[in-house]
Amino acid sequence: MSPTGKVPPSQTRNFLRQLLGYHIFVLMCPNGRTRSRAESVLIGQREPGAGRAGRPPSGAGRSQGFRAMAPKQDRGGESGPAPSVLFLHPDLGVGGAERLVLDAALALQARGCSVKIWTAHYDPGHCFAESRELPVRCAGDWLPRSLGWGGRGAAICAYVRMVFLALYVLFLADEEFDVVVCDQVSACIPVFKLARRPKKILFYCHFPDLLLTRRDSFLKRLYRAPIDWIEEYTTGMADCILVNSQFTAAIFKETFKSLSHRDPDVLYPSLHVTSFDSTVPEKLDNLVPKEKEFLFLSINRYERKKNLTLALQTLVQLRARLTSQDWERVHLIVAGGYDERVLENVEHYQELKEMVQQSDLGGFVTFLRSFSDKQKISLLHNCTCVLYTPVNEHFGIVPVEAMYMQCPVIAVNSGGPLESVIHSVTGFLCEPDPVHFSEAIEKFIRDPSLKTTMGLAGRARVKEKFSSEAFTEQLYQYVTKLLV
Repeated sequence: MSPTGKVPPSQTRNFLRQLLGYHIFVLMCPNGRTRSRAESVLIGQREPGAGRAGRPPSGAGRSQGFRAMAPKQDRGGESGPAPSVLFLHPDLGVGGAERLVLDAALALQARGCSVKIWTAHYDPGHCFAESRELPVRCAGDWLPRSLGWGGRGAAICAYVRMVFLALYVLFLADEEFDVVVCDQVSACIPVFKLARRPKKILFYCHFPDLLLTRRDSFLKRLYRAPIDWIEEYTTGMADCILVNSQFTAAIFKETFKSLSHRDPDVLYPSLHVTSFDSTVPEKLDNLVPKEKEFLFLSINRYERKKNLTLALQTLVQLRARLTSQDWERVHLIVAGGYDERVLENVEHYQELKEMVQQSDLGGFVTFLRSFSDKQKISLLHNCTCVLYTPVNEHFGIVPVEAMYMQCPVIAVNSGGPLESVIHSVTGFLCEPDPVHFSEAIEKFIRDPSLKTTMGLAGRARVKEKFSSEAFTEQLYQYVTKLLV
């Protein structure tokens, strides 16, 4: 207490943190022994044999893996232990954001950092195989993903889940870390900033969330208003902001007016090429009829914003351009992430199947849901080219993966593909309509050698601009600069 009789603000904040942490523990730790330990940690008492409050004695391990001291690295001319980095991600599934999180974690781990991933949902059977190479922890999956039928309230639920996850990590997980890397949901940032020892935050902005939803009614606009404000305000609290493309950087500046003084840096996603190089592709006999010679591939989640209907409409248009003999040799595989918990995935998959039936494309289209990494690599190895249909895609890792596998790409001429695909060199950039897409596809049928020449150019493009070495070094420098 100060001489004036008032309690210092810092003491009040510490008390509130301890009280909040205790109540979370009480709710989630019914075991009396665990609860008593929690009380001793949170109120600052020493455990038997412990050094500082709530910490094990020197040399002792922690539950779920106490962080060992990482090997010493050179950090901007300073010698010291490599940073300990904690990744916070809403839902560790099979999307592009999850691909980037895993690649970033593996990159920092290879650079000597101690790395852990915390998420609100993790199913090893519905995630990239590399997730099993990393320590992944899960908390808060019991919280709802939406507030009712149709996925309503998904945004507010995502905010609650991430804030809870941050509170859990800070108060309950007994983790040691120097830097937090979070993405997609910025609402968790204030939790770490209000900690007794505020953490350095690196926020990776895939795309402003407020632009990913429609506002069709007054109630929807009213619901989104505070969420949009929170997103902008909390994003600005990050110590470092990265984006995935120049396109996203421009959208960031246009969208977040109050952050006009912040210039996010561009860190292009890269590939964990080891898995691509080490996997032996399989034959696709169980997916594609043997007589099919020209195999076209679409890889995207089963979401309406991915514009998968364009791929099917393109196939209808292509049928009118080809002879019956050439048409019989064409096949399209629509592959993508699919989660039965996500209503849109279920609905859109049914919509696409109905569209195939109505267009009489039954023998020319195969749907593949939630494929494995080995299946994806096999598909890319065997297909003629990839159709990438989203409009204004933030970056798009699929074209980069395809080009590395020497597979040309036909993509919409907007968003991230403008920075990854070189028109008429590694593929074609087209207007988002079936006429232009079918014209580009026809070129590969008329001149099969295009696959080889464009494929070689694509692989060279990835090695030059999206190498894992450049990604690793850039990310490591961003992390270490936060600790200088």
